[in-house]
Amino acid sequence: MNLRALVSVTGKPGLFKLIGQSKSGFILETLDDKKTKSTVNLSTTKMATLEDITIYGEEEEIRLIDVFEAIKEKGSHTPDIKNGQALREFFREVAPGHDESRVYASDMKKIISWYNIIKELPLFEEETPEPIQ
Repeated sequence: MNLRALVSVTGKPGLFKLIGQSKSGFILETLDDKKTKSTVNLSTTKMATLEDITIYGEEEEIRLIDVFEAIKEKGSHTPDIKNGQALREFFREVAPGHDESRVYASDMKKIISWYNIIKELPLFEEETPEPIQ
């Protein structure tokens, strides 16, 4: 799974594809059908690639990519995000060992909504390139 070009922007809902760089920041495109482009200023906006995001684990952090892979392998539809108990049980299956006291329902909802956004993208099927050593 190659999610390097996909980013989350603090304060903005949804996910974005990084498509370029300008003098003042980065040029992003929404992943919805509208394909709206916008520029974010790095001095005032925080953004993180999905590849770099981790969630709290009881022993060590769990990579978001690994959670997405587990959801994909599960093969079933994701739970209703309004049902807290079903959400927590689903997350115990796809992210075993996550720290339940520090991973909130809002975090789980966001991860599932992100998965539902990217599951149909060709990027989701690509292999992540190995780092050069």
